[in-house]
Amino acid sequence: MAQNSVSRSNKIGPEERLAAIEALKTKELDVLVVGGGIVGTGAALDAVTRGLSTGLLEARDWASGTSSRSSKLVHGGIRYLEQLDFGLVREALIERGLLLQRIAPHLVKPVRFLYPLTKPVWERFYIGAGMFLYDIFSYSGGRPPGVPHHRHLSKRQIQRSIPSLAANAFTGGLTYYDAQVDDARYVSSVARTASFYGAHVASRVRVEGFLKVGQRVVGVTAHDLQTGETFEIRAKQVVNATGVWTDDTQALVGERGQFKVRASKGVHLLVPRDRFQSTMGMILRTEKSVLFVIPWGRHWIIGTTDTDWNLDKAHPAATAADIDYILEHVNQVLAVPLTREDVEGVYAGLRPLLAGESDQTSKLSREHIVTHSVPGLVVVAGGKWTTYRIMAKDAIDAAADALDGRIPPSTTQDIALLGAEGYQAAWNKRGKIARAFGVHKVRIEHLLNRYGVLTDELLDLIRHRPELAEPLPGADDYLQAEVVYAASHEGALHLEDVLARRTRISIEAWDRGVSAAPIAAALMADVLGWDEERTEREVQNYLKRVAAERASQEQPDDASADRVRLEAPDVASVTE
Repeated sequence: MAQNSVSRSNKIGPEERLAAIEALKTKELDVLVVGGGIVGTGAALDAVTRGLSTGLLEARDWASGTSSRSSKLVHGGIRYLEQLDFGLVREALIERGLLLQRIAPHLVKPVRFLYPLTKPVWERFYIGAGMFLYDIFSYSGGRPPGVPHHRHLSKRQIQRSIPSLAANAFTGGLTYYDAQVDDARYVSSVARTASFYGAHVASRVRVEGFLKVGQRVVGVTAHDLQTGETFEIRAKQVVNATGVWTDDTQALVGERGQFKVRASKGVHLLVPRDRFQSTMGMILRTEKSVLFVIPWGRHWIIGTTDTDWNLDKAHPAATAADIDYILEHVNQVLAVPLTREDVEGVYAGLRPLLAGESDQTSKLSREHIVTHSVPGLVVVAGGKWTTYRIMAKDAIDAAADALDGRIPPSTTQDIALLGAEGYQAAWNKRGKIARAFGVHKVRIEHLLNRYGVLTDELLDLIRHRPELAEPLPGADDYLQAEVVYAASHEGALHLEDVLARRTRISIEAWDRGVSAAPIAAALMADVLGWDEERTEREVQNYLKRVAAERASQEQPDDASADRVRLEAPDVASVTE
């Protein structure tokens, strides 16, 4: 297909961002989406692939809120079966199959879990019946599920598979499969794919008000945080997809929302993979919810908590109590307990839950809601990461109903993200690619599972600058080329964007990216035109963030953790 101008570029680098902002200033859009998390980027992709002129704004970085701080699972939600929420489970399992096999096979991968049993006979029958339903639902979308079905294991089989379990932890178990994803990388890929199809996408642009004619919303007032410029954007329909910020965004319209979104804090820990031996992940019951132990490269992700959060939404903080709670529960089943010294990384995120009658956040709905709260403004909220595509489709359906003419239906079930088409063929050739570039095969596998067929673009960078094949200090899994590529192609505008979201160095490295920061900042400076002072400021901002996060995780409660975390400045909003 012929490439035409910026609208068909697969980059969302600094030049493409400027071009997008110019377009947003000068044309009336069919749809403007506010919010660059998984639902907002998904909505922009849905709108633009229906042929609608589309804009997408994010106040910070792509996925910088909830969408980079999830359990990294694409799953049906085993626990929702117990709540008899069969519709939600079936929908999520169909989406899981789509993401695994069609939309993003390079980013979404099967992962095996143990569901342990502690009571003989009846529990095996009860859980087995649920797993059977789970498998049946996963086939109900008209395509194979993309993962194996569940199996029963004896106590001895479990002990062989997970030697590090305490001797009498379980009486037996079942294994089943779900899928996992690098959530932040996925979101930036959706934004990039939307841009490729013609959407005008820009991060670090904050909506500060809504334009109205009478009662009707006709656009927004936007503030470019990189330059300080304020401008207006006109749109026939605006979609509010701001997650835990939904109520704040609605307040800008001057009307009370028809529903409330409550924030529930979920904390996850990362520990090295060698701290206990297991061939699979685990799902453990706690008195409040469930605890996942998830294999994640050279690490385990262990989480999560589920507590109300009413403090700063941009930087939710984990407390010492949160960390101790997770360690205490996982240690109940391990022969050799984990300690605070084993914890490499910690992250906290906020789930946007639709507030209901229940005071317990773990009981609030994971269903989503779409409403036309005022003319010209669609609100989408709630839901779960796995079903983002359905939420996006429902939001754009609502916007399309209010537009003139016949708008085509959603096509996103057939649209692969950039990097997906041809991924399997590239994977099959990974040995040849490694030999051609003199790079270890494991490196090529790492790149293919992060960029898919766009790995070619990173290898081109390395061909022209061989030093970019070197790993970053303290973060051996990541190559210097990935930092350059994040700034030139993936919309990273600050050092934090690269270390916390384009890569996961901030949670995977023992020093949380402190030693990688100066090198990464220098690499970004070349692409983004930073001078020495700006480069140093980026490094210092990042180091302060790490120090504040570490200090907040020593605090006993949410209020003191929040206060300590906010001592670090947010990334510089205006570039001097």
